Amino acid sequence: MEFSQLRSQFPALTQSLGDYSLVYLDTAATSQKPQGVIDAMSRYYQADNANVHRAAHHLSARATSQYEAVRDKVKAFIKANRREEIIFTHGTTEGINLVALGLASQLKAGDLILLDSAAHHANIVPWQMLAKQTGAEILPIPLTPEARLDQAAYQALLQRGPRVVALSHVSNVLGTVNPVKEMIAQAKAVGALTLIDGAQAIAHLEVDVQALDCDFYLFSGHKMYGPTGIGILYGRYAALDKLDPLLTGGEMIKQVSFEGTTFNILPNRLEAGTPPIAEVIGLGATIDFIQSLPRAELRAHEQALLNRLQDELRALGGISLYGAHQDNIGAVAFNLTGEHHQDVGILLDQQGIAVRCGHHCAMPLMQTLGLSGCCRASLGVYSNDEDVDRFILALKSVKDLLL
Repeated sequence: MEFSQLRSQFPALTQSLGDYSLVYLDTAATSQKPQGVIDAMSRYYQADNANVHRAAHHLSARATSQYEAVRDKVKAFIKANRREEIIFTHGTTEGINLVALGLASQLKAGDLILLDSAAHHANIVPWQMLAKQTGAEILPIPLTPEARLDQAAYQALLQRGPRVVALSHVSNVLGTVNPVKEMIAQAKAVGALTLIDGAQAIAHLEVDVQALDCDFYLFSGHKMYGPTGIGILYGRYAALDKLDPLLTGGEMIKQVSFEGTTFNILPNRLEAGTPPIAEVIGLGATIDFIQSLPRAELRAHEQALLNRLQDELRALGGISLYGAHQDNIGAVAFNLTGEHHQDVGILLDQQGIAVRCGHHCAMPLMQTLGLSGCCRASLGVYSNDEDVDRFILALKSVKDLLL
């Protein structure tokens, strides 16, 4: 594959910041968007702008047709069993809230919820809200000294009969890949519901929700080269159908009177109000873009680039790496030893290098690592060797300045 042609599809990457061309190494926070996705959303607003499911005119019919076609694309993309198992949300965070709070009537005081201790806040706080509401107990699955989920500790926790196990497919900070298929099977053996946050995995891995056999899988459009404000909640039909709706209002109802309301069937029951129509159409274009790529070749390219990035950081000296394994995906977390991560990020930015600095919405992980924060460089399909060269050269100049 000619990777330079792939990169040319992302217009934002052609810009300069001052005297420097942009090196974008913050894909884990949000990816850049290819022209095809931008064009698809623009076409909708220019020609088809209307609400979905509500009117008898041509524009609404065209909008509805495009909107529902994306549901079928997502079903095929993650190999779901039924199109009704695909719920459009505003992102991973909303989807996890929808599941966690939708389980309120199914949990009781003393029930146990196991959480990935490296998870970001979106896969922690909704469960804390559920625990507060129901009296359930939350226990984190600890990490090994190598910053992987401790499988022996997980086995011991499963013996306590958890009702829910919520995991990250890939850590948003470290890039660690969790063995979710095996962990799901073990959780189901003790009768637990399983939820997988796939926000950092979906752009890098081919996901088959039936092969994983999870109850819920979630991801966001903007981390997979698509629009912000759109995400997917996949759920096994039976598991979804038991959730109490998080939001009530238009489209999710069957019958309303002042005496009471009956709810619609899936997927409408969990999609209240006017949905993000242009964003859904943009997500459909995103899936077309990803499906057009030679994914195995691209995966090998991304992995080689990440491993080179890890090696170059080690060779630079004066760098602390966190949980940097050869089988990680997409991201490397580091600090310039003894220096504040924010200072490093600002000095890199002055040379056109965009990285993320801070606690990465994962304060419990930072506490485990003994850090107030760190820098993270993350890669996408458009990343190349020149990006790594520019980044390492800039970091060396920062190191020479500060140390």
